[in-house]
Amino acid sequence: MQLTLLKCKLHRARVTHSELQYEGSCAIDMDLLKRAGIHEYEQLHIYNVTNGERFTTYAIRAEAGSRTISVNGAAAHKASPDDVLIICAYAAMDASLAASFRPTLVYLNEHNQIERIGDRIPTQAA
Repeated sequence: MQLTLLKCKLHRARVTHSELQYEGSCAIDMDLLKRAGIHEYEQLHIYNVTNGERFTTYAIRAEAGSRTISVNGAAAHKASPDDVLIICAYAAMDASLAASFRPTLVYLNEHNQIERIGDRIPTQAA
């Protein structure tokens, strides 16, 4: 059996640009792509914490060190500069691998700088 699990995420990424006329995608600082393990052209699921929008697109590279998060093309209608996003990539894997798999969780501050990297989300208390 194949399961789809969270592979990695950029948590609380802040949108720096929103380019309606640019070819569709989400441009992400190359350093952040590398730290999270997101590949260029990989499918992304984006959850906009600011306005509740949820959409799917793909990753493209932005200049390393720029801290750029640019939502482009039609998706630009769903995110504006300063919006806070959760950017996720998922992977399909055998159930036997899923039991021991841990995602890469990259937590960002308001300047898209890495605050910490983890591999577990704490159990939610009632």
